[in-house]
Amino acid sequence: MRQNGFASPREAKIGSDISEELRLIPRWSMVGALAAFALTEYYFWVVLPAHRHHPSPLPVALRFYLLISWGALAALYVLMMGYISNDAPRRGMSARLWMVCVVMPGGIGAVLYFLLRQPILTSCPSCGTRITGNDHFCPHCAYQIAPCCGNCYRTTSITDLFCTHCGHDLASDHRPARLQAFPG
Repeated sequence: MRQNGFASPREAKIGSDISEELRLIPRWSMVGALAAFALTEYYFWVVLPAHRHHPSPLPVALRFYLLISWGALAALYVLMMGYISNDAPRRGMSARLWMVCVVMPGGIGAVLYFLLRQPILTSCPSCGTRITGNDHFCPHCAYQIAPCCGNCYRTTSITDLFCTHCGHDLASDHRPARLQAFPG
């Protein structure tokens, strides 16, 4: 919700998340998307009508809409290929394998990629081991990365006094100083 013409913190975070994801699309993919759109339009407006012996029975407005849609779909497909080529390594997945899968007919490879992709990998601040973003402790050195309950080990907020899942008193956990929101 906007107040005084400014975006709320949540809207700002969503906007920055989207722009961060859009930065993953490489320039070659953007150029390829423009070329795919132009070639699709050229084929449907110039090549195909030249080989027909009778005019199209569709109204011009509907034909225009359908042809622009096919061009946009071709461009989106190329953009998605570029995004996947940069997103897969970030998630510890094989970019070559997924690029081959994305070329599968009907876009089924792209759907499979978004259904099966792994969480984004980060590095442990202590030892540098590759870990998923939802880990609470490093599996290599046991460094506490995120705040969690000392009883049920579920994620908590740094401002919580009690665990929202089991009711455990979080003050008794003695969290590391870097995970405490307010000095006690």
